[in-house]
Amino acid sequence: MTGEHPSTYQKARRINLDARIHGTFAEIGAGQEVARWFFHVGGAAATVAKTMSAYDMAVSDAIYGPSDRYVSRQRLQSMLEYEYDLLMQRLREKRGRTTSFFVFADTVAARSYGRPEEGHGWIGIRFQHEPLAVPSDMLLHVRLRDTENVREQEVLGILGVNVTYGAYYHHTDPVTLIGSLMDDLSGDRIEIDMMKLEGQAFGHVDNRLVSLQLVEQGFTEAAMFTADGEVVQPGEVLHEKPVLIERGSFRPVTKPTIHMLRSAAAQFTAGLAAADGPPVAIMEMSLRNLFSGDHVDHKDFLARVDVLGALGETVMISSYSAYYPVPGYLRRYTHKPLAFALGVPILGALFDEQYYADLPGGLLQAVGSLFQAGVRLYVYPMRDEDADVLTTVENLCVAPHLRHVYAHLVEGGLIVPIQNVNQDELYIRGRDALAKIQSGDSSWEAMVPEPAMRIIKVRQLFRVRSATEPGGE
Repeated sequence: MTGEHPSTYQKARRINLDARIHGTFAEIGAGQEVARWFFHVGGAAATVAKTMSAYDMAVSDAIYGPSDRYVSRQRLQSMLEYEYDLLMQRLREKRGRTTSFFVFADTVAARSYGRPEEGHGWIGIRFQHEPLAVPSDMLLHVRLRDTENVREQEVLGILGVNVTYGAYYHHTDPVTLIGSLMDDLSGDRIEIDMMKLEGQAFGHVDNRLVSLQLVEQGFTEAAMFTADGEVVQPGEVLHEKPVLIERGSFRPVTKPTIHMLRSAAAQFTAGLAAADGPPVAIMEMSLRNLFSGDHVDHKDFLARVDVLGALGETVMISSYSAYYPVPGYLRRYTHKPLAFALGVPILGALFDEQYYADLPGGLLQAVGSLFQAGVRLYVYPMRDEDADVLTTVENLCVAPHLRHVYAHLVEGGLIVPIQNVNQDELYIRGRDALAKIQSGDSSWEAMVPEPAMRIIKVRQLFRVRSATEPGGE
């Protein structure tokens, strides 16, 4: 969006003056923060059919049905469905031909005297982009970063106005819509870590690209979606579960890449307590690995995640270029053991001091952040074809003054060699497979897992684009 954006006051006022917009505000857990804006700017009688709150759990259950968690996607969806159906029953016949109905809903756990921890909430709107249209949905999960309850309330009010305004005036332009959510807000006050757009108003929006936009625009450090493309809030997947992550560019994913993950998962699982349960495996792509020149190539991004999806993998996109911040991020959601699967070349890079020049404590600070309690590295060996030398955890060379640090981590079981290794596939490199795909050399087909090979062939992924194609030279 270019130019100055309208203020929260101006947005709420414009909605109130738009005769076609009419609906319900249902807010649980943090007061009538959004509805208050529309009453404050004047003219709300034209917009607001009803406002309501249900703070008592028994009352909330009586209206929306029982729920295991009151601040959840399921509760938000039940609120939107119930209130929208009720709105249609009461007003569709009377004014349906001239009105674009909506229901805005949120369920929020904010700070209070009895709850001092960081607030979070689910926010959504179900709306008709034009009269008589099938309704569309916008769902968000947010983390509230203010330290005072009154400031959290302020943020929720502004965000709710932005969501309602964006639904009606920016639904045809998802990039602008996403950017407008932070109008009059900032990343130090709120994080949006999940967003889903669904319905006629949003055409053929790919919600994986929506997730990518949240990271690209700096609204969150990471976003996540499942193998079938369903966007998820990370806590829905990671909550109190052991986590195994493999980071990479996956362009394309190769047989050793997948074998490394599977072998690491087997060793990791064998070392877990029965009470920990099975681990969640995540394939993570850093935003750094998605850039083509000075921009993110969205077509290439979707090619990678489609291939990972064909292998049944959950994908995380993050803004972390280094390994050491990732455990701190995961600790938001789980206190169970964490592990990384990686190859020897990456392990060597982790002990290269040049990558930590921006840290006051240098490499030692990074090591301390990375190896938080319960974090292990499962490491796959590398074979040098020319010298026919196998490099492993045991014989990896690090700088002389770091050998004792490295030995301490190995002896302490924090750096673990992967035992199940396919020696015949160690020669395979992702960059070589990519070069063969782009040159038309069919020998790449033996370098990637069969499900990945099939989708790459059928959809002609990763090939060099012509100058007339989007993203071509």
